[in-house]
Amino acid sequence: MTHANTRLLFVEDDAAIRFAIRDFLEGFDFDLIEAPSCADAEAAFIEHRPDIVLSDYMLTDGTALDLLPRLRAVNANVPVVVLTGHGTVELAVQAMKQGADDFLTKPVALPALLVVLQRALERQRDRQQQLARTARQRRVAIDPFVGTSAAIRKLREQAERVATAERPILILGETGAGKGILTRWIHTHGLRSDQPFVDLNCASLPRELLESELFGHERGSFTGAVAQKTGLVELAHRGTLFLDEIGDLELILQPKLLKVLEEQVFRRVGALRDRQVDVRLIAATHQDLSRLVGENKFRSDLYFRISTIPIIVPSLRDRVEDIPILARQLLDRLAIELGKPRIELTADAQRALARYGWPGNIRELRNVLERAVLLSARQELRAEDLSFESVAASAPSGEVDLELTLDELQRRHIVRVLQAVQGHVEQAAAKLGVPRSTLYQKLKAMQIVVPRERQR
Repeated sequence: MTHANTRLLFVEDDAAIRFAIRDFLEGFDFDLIEAPSCADAEAAFIEHRPDIVLSDYMLTDGTALDLLPRLRAVNANVPVVVLTGHGTVELAVQAMKQGADDFLTKPVALPALLVVLQRALERQRDRQQQLARTARQRRVAIDPFVGTSAAIRKLREQAERVATAERPILILGETGAGKGILTRWIHTHGLRSDQPFVDLNCASLPRELLESELFGHERGSFTGAVAQKTGLVELAHRGTLFLDEIGDLELILQPKLLKVLEEQVFRRVGALRDRQVDVRLIAATHQDLSRLVGENKFRSDLYFRISTIPIIVPSLRDRVEDIPILARQLLDRLAIELGKPRIELTADAQRALARYGWPGNIRELRNVLERAVLLSARQELRAEDLSFESVAASAPSGEVDLELTLDELQRRHIVRVLQAVQGHVEQAAAKLGVPRSTLYQKLKAMQIVVPRERQR
């Protein structure tokens, strides 16, 4: 493997060692810049802007621990590998805390040095790609505070207060309420906004894959591990790690996450040593974590660690007055995405949106509007263009229509109870005070469709 156009700054005060390593690395097409001291290294770093730095620990005018903060002040994203003849665990930890990507003890085998440099460059490429994704996400980010309701004003005040805090944040709220959007806003307005934003849904992968995805793995650590993998924790170094649906994180993985939070270290699957990392954690869930703790499904120590700063995202039902403004913003975005002219909402369409119960919150609102925009040939949406296909048809948000029959009122009440328990028939029957079989008969008679997986 060649490294043409890869500029490496080599900081070493021993001319003989410089010659030996230079001769070896130039065989792999590295573009080498040499510096014998901290002062020379800092000047060369500014002038030549290297892709990677290899530095001896002990130099004539200081140590690598003195040099690292000076280099990071210029560019914190350039990986630095430190060499030393006096390797200790304490020294390695110090170097990692100052920003070193790896730490090698002399005498070092040159092939091993090459592998370490290649890995550092690969991690840097992964980080740059993640930074680019973060920048793209920031450009298309949705404002999480659209509206004028008291609930949304309170949410903004809370988010502004905690954005620059370095403590873990726990965001609570129903599915689709905008927890992920809020998390990105907090990252963008925090102290790590120029660093990666890395996210993972803990419910999206089985445990075996989730551990590797989060913490990475070494080559050969398990069947199918044909190459080393950098985990999301490592990719989020110096940035934000967002774990959505943390309530679904397997118990066996929870101590590993706790170690990241308490000691700022992690270990790849199959690795023999811990690696230092600096991440800010934001977690989110729609579940009651305190209940999961009581059921021994979530560790109490991890719960207390992540719940220092809890923020509750209101459901759309709790901010009905914001729906017209939200719908306007979503329609404007959809028009751009779909290449359509501006789309208007008629008064009857706005009333229909306000009456509906929105069990799927903002995500469902977008889906309803997108479907209507795609199927309508007009530049305005009417009530008949809106199709509500959640647990049942449109449900009111509270007002009573005196024109409704008793059967329709009963139907709507059943729908609202089902929405409150997220479609679970057994829970709905308990809340309504009727046997489950009776509720099934009502659902069939009223043509209320419940997903099969909820019919328990």
